[in-house]
Amino acid sequence: MTKAPRGSLARSDARAGLLLISPTVLIVLAVVVLPILWTVMLSFQELRLIQLQSAGLFGDYTLENFQEVLTSDGFWDALLTTLIYSVCGTSLAVGLGLVAALALRKAFRGRTVVRAMMLLPYVAPVVAATFVWSVMLNPQFGIINYWGTRLLGWDEPIAFLSQRSKEVSLLGLDFSIPVALISVILFEMWRSFPFAFLFLTARLQAVPGDMEEAAKVDGATLTQRFRYILLPQLLPTIAVLALLRFIWTFNNFDDIYLLTGGGAGTEVVSIRVFNYLIARGDIGAASAQALVLAAVLIVLVTIYFRFAPREDVS
Repeated sequence: MTKAPRGSLARSDARAGLLLISPTVLIVLAVVVLPILWTVMLSFQELRLIQLQSAGLFGDYTLENFQEVLTSDGFWDALLTTLIYSVCGTSLAVGLGLVAALALRKAFRGRTVVRAMMLLPYVAPVVAATFVWSVMLNPQFGIINYWGTRLLGWDEPIAFLSQRSKEVSLLGLDFSIPVALISVILFEMWRSFPFAFLFLTARLQAVPGDMEEAAKVDGATLTQRFRYILLPQLLPTIAVLALLRFIWTFNNFDDIYLLTGGGAGTEVVSIRVFNYLIARGDIGAASAQALVLAAVLIVLVTIYFRFAPREDVS
């Protein structure tokens, strides 16, 4: 029996591979690529939502949408709010996830149950989670204000989700804090930290115990063992987590919209895109604003990959 030529076998394997990946390619084209191309085309046309059916591939292209977006009132404030929300939310979520992973590292009775409970904020429906927080932070009957006014000596209840800022005195200094923005950042931290906790817990389990035991015998303190043994091995995972969480938080919409609706100084760019599309019906400007948001995110991620160590992003 003669063997088939090697070239024909390679071509047969290539055709079989293309056949196997073709459904995935078609789905990606239909769900990802085509909507992106459609958004790009809409961003260069002056279109209202009611004119969407008449929009063609070769309409009257213009840059006025981008000019309107970049010069509109509140855009740069919303972009700054988005950056603050993303950086603070990501940092706090990863930090809290690291603390939780370290705290539950050693075995104890009921650890599995506690670890499972740690995942509840991440797996809970966002509508239910935001409703619970809205009730807790309500200035009239919320439990936070109840404790604050009766146990902590607050002069009056605080409208955490509708108050833009509050004057605070500390060490003789008076300054203003963004109440609503801090509230949505804390919600993002609480809801997202289980994601970091899960990955960091898995990485901690892979850390060899011999190194820590040797350092402990040599007299290294708990802080020194964390700094010189655990942290270097966790840094690549922390870097990837920070990147992923930043991308997701930067594009986040539902959490803030359900909590504050974008009011009281919490308007991020994604909410502005929604308002342009739904409230104003300006689909061209909404698409242009979405592209600007994507461009800013691409620039920030590129800077991250440019300056991050190779082992952290591989």
